[in-house]
Amino acid sequence: MNPLASQSLNNLKPGETAVISKVNADNSLFHRLAALGFRAGKEIELIRCASFNGPLQVRIGSTDIILRRSEANRIQVKAL
Repeated sequence: MNPLASQSLNNLKPGETAVISKVNADNSLFHRLAALGFRAGKEIELIRCASFNGPLQVRIGSTDIILRRSEANRIQVKAL
């Protein structure tokens, strides 16, 4: 992943780590994601992707979170 390019969280591969650069979501989803720790500048790691276009398991700090792909698509990240 190009460290200067911003891309969707969906594009990370399991085991890759990045920094959240922006959350593009409506007000209610933005606040829900922020409450879970999805804020610009936070480090995030993709743990695994479920098969058949299922949800993603990500780790922020010591917390593991399961996200729908539609939600992950709204989170922009940059490589470390």
